[in-house]
Amino acid sequence: MSEAWTWSFEGADGGQVSGEPTSRSEFPTQSDAENWFGETWRELADAGVAQVSLYRDGVLVYGPMSLEPAP
Repeated sequence: MSEAWTWSFEGADGGQVSGEPTSRSEFPTQSDAENWFGETWRELADAGVAQVSLYRDGVLVYGPMSLEPAP
């Protein structure tokens, strides 16, 4: 059985953000998902993503995690 690791992307208003760069939606491992996020988080923030959550087979692993700079 293979796992599916996915991110959800929310804007500042709490609504889902879609389109580029959020189109990559499923990863085979947690490491793959986190590596992708580490490479694209700035692009996600520029596209209006305010927070992300990571799911494993639809179950929340962690999040929401803010992309906003710390005060």
